[in-house]
Amino acid sequence: MLTTKQLKDIEALQNECEIHDNIQLKLNWDMLKSRSDDKYDFLLYDKDELIAFIGLYPFGTTVEVCGMVKPNERRKHHFTKLFEQAMAEARLQDFHKILLNAPAGSEEGKAFLKAKKAVYSFSEHQMKWEQTDLEEVTGFSLRIAEQKDLPLRIRLNIESFGLNEQSSIEIENRLDAEMDNSVYIIDVPGESVGKIRVKVEDNEAWIYGFSILPHFRGKGIGRKVLQDIVKKYSTRGHSLHLEVETENVHALGLYKSIGFQIVHAQDYYIY
Repeated sequence: MLTTKQLKDIEALQNECEIHDNIQLKLNWDMLKSRSDDKYDFLLYDKDELIAFIGLYPFGTTVEVCGMVKPNERRKHHFTKLFEQAMAEARLQDFHKILLNAPAGSEEGKAFLKAKKAVYSFSEHQMKWEQTDLEEVTGFSLRIAEQKDLPLRIRLNIESFGLNEQSSIEIENRLDAEMDNSVYIIDVPGESVGKIRVKVEDNEAWIYGFSILPHFRGKGIGRKVLQDIVKKYSTRGHSLHLEVETENVHALGLYKSIGFQIVHAQDYYIY
């Protein structure tokens, strides 16, 4: 697991890079803070100063990769050395897919990905809710997920996100072990039809894994659930955030219609 000093060093380097490059890096802090070992994190120090970092973030049989280099230490092959170490570990763990992540506005990141012959796969918008009036909603209920709901959660991951069963089981088990993480089951009269997860950290509430069974879509349930979650967490003083693939036009339109605005974008490349 990462030490308190290492976490502080990573955060300081992230802040420096984001300010210098006018970007937002996706370092999956919930995962960094809950690591059970150090095999997925690669840190390069010069004396006592962290100058480069790469993190591997497993999601079942897929691993996402994101990293950074101190601005005045770039073009010295630091990142390349760490990347080789990280890819060796990814091969050792036998991940089926490696996704390299870079902020959409990072020209240096794109140049590195091009040099590594990584192939563009998709982009995600990061969105933030702006205060707006929301209507009162009924016709469904939300409850905290129980063990009996695991088959539904797995099914939703397979049917909504294209995950395989193994990846889905691993992800849901990991989520249940995380702190400040709430998985809600969406119930309509007589049936459980979906799920939505909210992760709270540093007063930010992030919405993930929002999915509804195919034959219950298009009935307005998703819109109602989203409004209810936004109301619930905003009244507690949290800001609301989520991520959505740029090509998911339906979801993007739904989020915008209740007040979410695009603030950043992340690009993903297959390696």
